[in-house]
Amino acid sequence: MRVMILAKTTPEGENAPPRQEGWEPMAQFSDELVKAGVLLASDRLQPSASGARIRFEGTKRTVIDGPFTEAKELVAGFWIWQVRSLDEAIEWLKRAPFGDGQELEIRPIFDGEDFGDAMTPEMREQFERIRPKLPAGQS
Repeated sequence: MRVMILAKTTPEGENAPPRQEGWEPMAQFSDELVKAGVLLASDRLQPSASGARIRFEGTKRTVIDGPFTEAKELVAGFWIWQVRSLDEAIEWLKRAPFGDGQELEIRPIFDGEDFGDAMTPEMREQFERIRPKLPAGQS
């Protein structure tokens, strides 16, 4: 199963530069994930001031420019992991070198099989046609 781990931050924290003292332990942890074949992708996100949101209301599309200071929980970065179970992802994440107060969220990613009969043969065919065009490790 694939999971996404969302690292959260605050409006103040998203503009803070990475702390040098935390860099090496995180690099070592990431190396462990790579060696175990768990890590598929990871990145730190730029501050919300660099982004935008799109609100959909009927046929109307509204663009909201960042920063999103009203947000109580901003996403600072993410990992995508390939694991056997949610329990395995939890065990890996417990080993991550984060400090006090940091909160991360683990969310399973849907695969085509998760939709069962709701995924029609036509939808499955389209999914299978698109999948090979994605960069390695993505689907």
